[in-house]
Amino acid sequence: MQLRYNYRVYPPPVQQAALAQAFGCARVVFNDGLRARREAREAGEAYLPDGELSKRVITQAKRTPERAWLGGPRWCSSRPSRT
Repeated sequence: MQLRYNYRVYPPPVQQAALAQAFGCARVVFNDGLRARREAREAGEAYLPDGELSKRVITQAKRTPERAWLGGPRWCSSRPSRT
């Protein structure tokens, strides 16, 4: 037997803003990753492994002026924190 639960969360406005920023950041990084893999495929390059993709999309992108905000606060982390 499988059980299913539904939860509804109502965060306060401060948390809503933080969640919007975190999900927006994740969406930008995901879309950049898709674009990098698509461009590599169209150029006839080999499949980009996850490590190379992470280096291109996150690490190198943080050094560009248009993606400098990726290196900002912790909510924009592309990897989960280990506490």
